[in-house]
Amino acid sequence: MPFLPITLEEMKEYGWEQPDFVYIIGDAYIDHPSFGPAIISRVLENFGYKVCIVSQPDIHDDKPFKLFGRPRLAFLVCAGNIDSMVDHYSVSKKRRKKDYYTPNGEMGKRPDRALIRYCSKLKELYPDVPVVCGGIEASLRRLNHYDYWDDSVRRSVLLDSHADLLLYGMGEKTIVQVADALDSGLDIKDIIYIRNSVWKTKDKDLLPEDAIWLPSYDEVLADKMNYVKSFQMQYQNTDAFTGKALIEPYKNVYVVQNPPEFPLSQEEMDATYSLPYMRACHPLIEAKGHVPAIDEVKFSVISNRGCYGGCHFCALTMHQGRIIQSRSKESILDEIKAISKDKDFKGYIHDIGGPTANFYRPACGKQLKHGVCTTRECIGYNPCKNLEVDHTEYLDILKEARKLPGIKKVFVRSGLRYDYIMYDKNPEFFEELIKYHISGQLKVAPEHVADEVLVRMGKPSRGLYDEFVNRYENLNHKFGMDQYLVPYLMSSHPGSTLNSAIELAEYLRDSGHMPEQVQDFYPTPGTASTCMYYTGIDPFRGDKVYVPKNPHEKAMQRALMQYKLPQNYDLVYEALTKAGRQDLIGFDKKCLIKPRGSKVGYIPPRKGRETKTGNKKTK
Repeated sequence: MPFLPITLEEMKEYGWEQPDFVYIIGDAYIDHPSFGPAIISRVLENFGYKVCIVSQPDIHDDKPFKLFGRPRLAFLVCAGNIDSMVDHYSVSKKRRKKDYYTPNGEMGKRPDRALIRYCSKLKELYPDVPVVCGGIEASLRRLNHYDYWDDSVRRSVLLDSHADLLLYGMGEKTIVQVADALDSGLDIKDIIYIRNSVWKTKDKDLLPEDAIWLPSYDEVLADKMNYVKSFQMQYQNTDAFTGKALIEPYKNVYVVQNPPEFPLSQEEMDATYSLPYMRACHPLIEAKGHVPAIDEVKFSVISNRGCYGGCHFCALTMHQGRIIQSRSKESILDEIKAISKDKDFKGYIHDIGGPTANFYRPACGKQLKHGVCTTRECIGYNPCKNLEVDHTEYLDILKEARKLPGIKKVFVRSGLRYDYIMYDKNPEFFEELIKYHISGQLKVAPEHVADEVLVRMGKPSRGLYDEFVNRYENLNHKFGMDQYLVPYLMSSHPGSTLNSAIELAEYLRDSGHMPEQVQDFYPTPGTASTCMYYTGIDPFRGDKVYVPKNPHEKAMQRALMQYKLPQNYDLVYEALTKAGRQDLIGFDKKCLIKPRGSKVGYIPPRKGRETKTGNKKTK
């Protein structure tokens, strides 16, 4: 059928008297496979279940929650594609002005801590109907977690939301098992055996015998080292092949995380993405205003999921896992053919990729048989000697895609690991990327240049990035192209001192790049970097790490990344003076700023233009 029902009239038109599931979502309803609720609802539909959608209900009004009445099996709840607190607040804890997942980008159409509010409302209105929560907010808050907005450790969101069951990670297999169990008449309290699920009990006899006991919530609150231990144990059990069940004790209840679900096979991935998505926002919602989130993904194709990149500030390991799962070339090309028939399609595929576009296959052959290493990273600061580097299959997909009728250009815009490109002894992928798949500029993420910061980030050394930049420029020159390199850089990450920030500023001076926007480290649930931020301990190395928390110091580190801006002068001057780097204040070409009283005289680049890396020219 077309879009799933969002009104009672639509449900009646489909001939339904009662839905099996009512799905409460914090985003506008977009039926596109880049949005988790679209996948989950289409998978359930494919297995014969009736799903109705309630999109962005007003938490202060009972009517939208009662719109379809009592579902036959359960309510499903997803706060949205992004954690609601991240969606609402910047790293400085200021309210954002725009919600890209809402018509017209309007802010305020979902509540803070949306998962808790939605589930609690449902339990208030329908106390005897099962409530099953999932999505990124549930997944990354499934056990104790540091909450940046409260500046404290919160307990499992399963307890605070009053939901009956929590599904973490990617849920295609899990949701069908839950649906089938409920459909068979099983009580929600007895569904305690499904992988990728988290449940709660007061009965100690129900706890799995081979489970790992985490430090209790009270122990975590009492000692930050217990938080580190808990994070380490959670991180080491994110793999389906080796992961054990985890038990987190509270005063009067146990929260149990079952082991992760096994990765999807290529056939299962193909089946998931071949479902009849409309690839658009529901017309009744679109009539309220355009939803900006659809723009970048409407003509993009997801080729893989999972990531073994090991960036410590990223939660992908906790959510999608480290084992790469990929679609077949045929499945991807079929989707592109379908996209090309869209009335708004202009011939440009915006992206073929995933969390990391050029991770199309597992890091090594053993992972699909034995799982990932629990004490070793695949790539990170130092790559594993067993890392298998091969772009052949992914490049073949790109080549075939650009040959299809009606396709003018195929871009790669999702994350590319430049270190993986550099480790490839075959130069063909890098050359083809530059010749055919860049839209004028390539965005990569070195994140920093100081090695003492990079090792805490799990990113490769600066030397490798310098080699990449040189090679990129040489290849552009070789092919007679004038394409730009735009590095994503981060300030105030754990491990970053003022001296580290100054080193980054000197790099920007020497490269001629001046970022128009600055990314400050954002402590979010589920990441190793957040563990460092809260505890001051690196959970992988076990040593103490410097954490810039003072707002004024963070402002200085940010200002150093845009040291030429007149409004940043005082902060930059203070930082250089405090660090004893007055040698960078003066009129020499190596200086970042001029002495006080001198005319700054900086004219920023025109909006939308980037400074070309390596030759100090502004286009």
